[in-house]
Amino acid sequence: MRGIVTFYLTYLLCLMLGIACVALVAYWNYSYRGGFAWDGSIKQFNWHPVFMVTGMVVLYGNAAVVYRIPLTWGHNKLPWKLLHAGVLLLSFVLSVVGLCAVFDYHNTNHTANLYSLHSWVGICTTALFTAQWVMGFTAFLLPCTPTTVRALVKPAHVWMGGIILVLGIVSCISGINEKLFFALKGNTNGTLPYSALPPEAITANALGVIIVAFGLVVLKILSNQIWQRPEPGYEEGVYQVKDRGFHDVFIL
Repeated sequence: MRGIVTFYLTYLLCLMLGIACVALVAYWNYSYRGGFAWDGSIKQFNWHPVFMVTGMVVLYGNAAVVYRIPLTWGHNKLPWKLLHAGVLLLSFVLSVVGLCAVFDYHNTNHTANLYSLHSWVGICTTALFTAQWVMGFTAFLLPCTPTTVRALVKPAHVWMGGIILVLGIVSCISGINEKLFFALKGNTNGTLPYSALPPEAITANALGVIIVAFGLVVLKILSNQIWQRPEPGYEEGVYQVKDRGFHDVFIL
């Protein structure tokens, strides 16, 4: 019982940090960057961080911890597999829309694409995410997939799941930092320089810290072995399961 209470407190913290991430990235771009539009202006660019933080980090992280919720244990796993895949699909769609926003803005304003380290990491993360979702759907949701294939694919799928979460966080915080360097130039555009730490810089820096905190809580939930979903046939009421190591934290 104590382990279950601790889990739900940690999960509540995860949800609160996720909501804070979405609220703060929307507030930053609405209040300091001029709001949102889809007209090729800088307001269109503002959709990019909102969709990437929401999709690549918050929804992705919450999809990853679905199997850790004790209320899902002892029930048919298929509905939770579908929920896991569905939330990840929504995460992927939002990420793609976020990429469309920035590419369209760059092309409209004749700005080069994919030249920064942030963009390289971001596009690689999205490519890995695409491969991960397709591999997961094919291996774990198609009834015709042989059990031997699932066993073969699972280690790579598990490992890549954790890597994508970390890369998504790296992409977001590097993008926040890059945006602040571009936007807060001091005398050249009438704003205070980033080094002076104006209110916008404090807001965006706080967003980056909360994103990292969210990721750490998600990884804590996933790596805690006593919070892993028990295998079929577990003893009712027993919360802790056998030690299977960190490589099984993204179980499908």
